[in-house]
Amino acid sequence: MKVLYLSYSQSGQLDEIAERFFLPFSSHKIDRVKVRPSKPFPFPWTSAEFFDAMPETVLEEPIQLEPLNIPGSDYDLIVLGYQPWFLSPSLPVTALLKSDEFKTVVQGKPVVTIVGSRNMWINSQISINRLVEQAGAKVVANIPFSDKTNNIVSAVTILYWMLSGHKERMWGVFPKPGVSDEDIERAGEPGRIVLAHAESGEYTSLQEKIADFVTVPTDILFIEKRAKRLFRIWAGIIKRFGKTPRSRRLWVSIYKYYLIIALFIVAPIVLLVYYILVLPFVYKRVAAEKKRVRLNLI
Repeated sequence: MKVLYLSYSQSGQLDEIAERFFLPFSSHKIDRVKVRPSKPFPFPWTSAEFFDAMPETVLEEPIQLEPLNIPGSDYDLIVLGYQPWFLSPSLPVTALLKSDEFKTVVQGKPVVTIVGSRNMWINSQISINRLVEQAGAKVVANIPFSDKTNNIVSAVTILYWMLSGHKERMWGVFPKPGVSDEDIERAGEPGRIVLAHAESGEYTSLQEKIADFVTVPTDILFIEKRAKRLFRIWAGIIKRFGKTPRSRRLWVSIYKYYLIIALFIVAPIVLLVYYILVLPFVYKRVAAEKKRVRLNLI
C-alpha cells in the first residue's frame, strides 16, 4: 500500500503527532512531503506578523508555494496534516488544496486529515472538507489533536509558545502549551484504526470509530459557531480600509485589541449567561450537534 503524507507544521508539533500516527504503517511505503511557502512564515512569530496574516487566512487567499515534488502517483491513501489559523486552514494549506498538483494527486482518493490545534478546529475542518471535495476527493476521517486545558489558559500558553518559540511551562506555573505529551503518544491508536480500513479499502465506518478520540467541548462549539462570521467581517474591513501599509497596520492593530478583549473579557461573560440561561433548554440539540462534529458531518 502506498501512502502520501502532506503536511505543514511551523513548530514541529504536528510532525511529532504524525510520527506516532504512522508507527502502525511500518510495513507500508509512506511518501512524506512538506508544504513550503515561497516566502516562509516565521516561528516564533512576532505579534505584528501573526495578526497581519489574519485577513488572507480567513478569506482563504492562496499564497505562492515551492513545488511539492511529490515522488509518486496513484496513492492508495492521502493523509493531510495541518494546523488552523484564525479558525481557518493555514495559508500554506489553503494554497496546497487549491493547487493543480494537489488536485491531480488526490483525484478520486480517500483523504484522512490530522489536525494539530489549540482547541478550535471545527470551522477550519469545514473548509478542508469543502476544498478536498472541490479537488475531486473525499475526507473519510478527521482526527483532531488539541490542547484540552481551559480556553483562557490555553490562549495564554499558546501565545507564549507562539511568540517565544518555547514549548514549556510559562513561568513554571501554567501548563505546557499545545497538545499534551500523552495525547501525542496515543496518536498511534487512531493510526491503527485508519490502517485497518485502508488495507481493506472500506471507509464507510471509519469516522464512527475515530469519533471515540474526538472531543467537542460545549464552550468551544459555542464560540466557533459565532466567531468565524466576525472574523470574516474583520478580514473584509482590513482589506477594504487597509490599502496602504500604514492603514493596514492600524486596522490590524485595532483587530488585535478587539480579539484580546473578546477572548479574555467578553467571551467568559457571554458563556456564563449561555450556560445558565440557554444551555439547559437546548442541551439535546447541542449534544446532537456535537455528535455531527465528531462524525465529521460538517
